[in-house]
Amino acid sequence: MGHRAVIFGCEGTVLTDAEARFFRRADPWGFILFGRNIDNPEQVRALTAALRDSVGRDAPVLIDQEGGRVQRMWPPHWREYLPALDQMARARDPMRAHYVRNRLIAEELHAVGIDVNCAPLADLVEDDTHPVLLNRLSGRDVDTVVEAARVCADALLDGGVLPVLKHIPGYGRASVDSHLDLPRVSVPAEELVARDFAPFRALRDMAMGMSAHIVFEDIDSDNPATTSERMIRLVREEIGFSGLLMTDDIGMQALSGGMAARSAACLEAGCDLVLHCNGEMAEMEQVASACPPMDGAANARADAALAQRKAPRPIDSAALVAELDALLS
Repeated sequence: MGHRAVIFGCEGTVLTDAEARFFRRADPWGFILFGRNIDNPEQVRALTAALRDSVGRDAPVLIDQEGGRVQRMWPPHWREYLPALDQMARARDPMRAHYVRNRLIAEELHAVGIDVNCAPLADLVEDDTHPVLLNRLSGRDVDTVVEAARVCADALLDGGVLPVLKHIPGYGRASVDSHLDLPRVSVPAEELVARDFAPFRALRDMAMGMSAHIVFEDIDSDNPATTSERMIRLVREEIGFSGLLMTDDIGMQALSGGMAARSAACLEAGCDLVLHCNGEMAEMEQVASACPPMDGAANARADAALAQRKAPRPIDSAALVAELDALLS
């Protein structure tokens, strides 16, 4: 049996004794950091070490460091990056700039003990894509988005950081913010397969992925993909994604019910891991009660993902910063 099928956050910049005791008991598969957990490099290194010490192993520590608005580590200690869509439009060589940007991000993460980044996004820009998502994306056409996602993933892996493909099986048509409400899409299944799901099919070999809290009414009109057995089966069998599948944050208002019920629904639908982000102890207790240890195929997928963690390839970061500036000037 593996570790508990959950990824947890913590409340602040220092791990409390109560959190350390809880994590030792709960044994989550990994942890995730947010802006509330970030102050300076020395502090983040100490926090990632304390999280790992609480479970007695080299547990993965995740973050969302896409650049643009979704960036948890900011100046003055870390670089600020353009939103991905803006950079793609501005750069003289968009894919080289995308590689350099993500290689620099990986260097910053690895230096403070973070070894998983929740990127790349392979969602497509649509006319009605919600502003909360729009400029985080890479483009409108499948080929561009697939190439950008592959470049981002390669850059992260070269920097010793595991990528997470999101939001499976496609979130670009969401016209509401799933943090606040449940997006619903009424497009016919054939059109979804041909367009929305196509980037994820092309990237199905990636070792880790994150689900989308979105209802595709023509496939399952009742449940968002994260809690839909029908959708997760489609992800596995038709899209062909065989990697470790985590949920998007189950604290989002797109999902309904208590935290234990949400957790159970995600795992019953076929997700491998529940992602719970806010660090609230009472909620984490509920989630832990509903998440058993990982076993079987989920455990094997988790081991395969972590096996991709490698030491970073050496870089001249000052030269890469200068190159990125030149590509964007």
